[in-house]
Amino acid sequence: MTYEQIHQAYDTACDAPSGGSLHIQHMPHFLLTDPNDNNTGHVHTFYEIIWFHEDGGSHHVDFQDYPVRKNTFFFLAPGQVHHFDGQTLHKGTLIQFCTDFMRDERDSDDLLLKYDVFHAPGAPCCQVTDESVVEELRRLVELMETEIARGESVFGHDEMLRLLVRQFMILCYRHGNRPDTLQLDTLRPSHRLFIRFRQMVERDFMKKHAVGEYADALCVSVRTLTSSVSECSHATPLSLINNRIALEAKRLLRHGNLMVKEVATRLGYDDVSYFAKFFKRTTGVLPTVYQKGK
Repeated sequence: MTYEQIHQAYDTACDAPSGGSLHIQHMPHFLLTDPNDNNTGHVHTFYEIIWFHEDGGSHHVDFQDYPVRKNTFFFLAPGQVHHFDGQTLHKGTLIQFCTDFMRDERDSDDLLLKYDVFHAPGAPCCQVTDESVVEELRRLVELMETEIARGESVFGHDEMLRLLVRQFMILCYRHGNRPDTLQLDTLRPSHRLFIRFRQMVERDFMKKHAVGEYADALCVSVRTLTSSVSECSHATPLSLINNRIALEAKRLLRHGNLMVKEVATRLGYDDVSYFAKFFKRTTGVLPTVYQKGK
């Protein structure tokens, strides 16, 4: 799929590659047998956890190279551009599930968990997990594979898989080392507001560009929102909004096969010159220069 095709689809329900709601792959077998090119930038319509078991090589996510260390976990949300380095035969595990897999309409905290673990504006997409919990994580992967092998006709199949994946993500969150990142507490109002703001930015950044628009939608003052974001991320609401818009602009300019004017329109800018000034102010280069750098 091209980035443009993915962009139109990644916020909808989807299937993992197996045709089911959850799929587990293992490296290096996956890298050696997958028909797709995993060494050039690509995106998925599903969530993916990549667990590297050994040191070596790098992993490229959204225009940044990350060195691979033992027990590094990457949490990739739909639409993120990533690729392997093409030179390292990585050993690891990939856990892939569709966008609706962890969704529970009865419990909004499922969404809070998902957005605490997976990529969000101002949060890193990877972490190194403490060695003490590795065996427990391996056991959970084995239990997932056993349950997948039982088949969908078994009573409580999907519920069992959700429980196992939820346990996996909770352990990762508890024992992961993400430098300069505050561990969020969903019981604290300021932290819940920050999580809701991040969710809203991810959903609405193409049409809402001003902090006041988000504050109004969240039914709080700009001052309250600014205080919450500063407490949780040491950033401003505007910087998170602008960085998310700029990231999407980079993705579209490099992978979307679109003209700058089309990118500007896609991101909610009617004036292409205003968009160009915004992009240069945020990234340091004009969009035309950035696009030619591919």
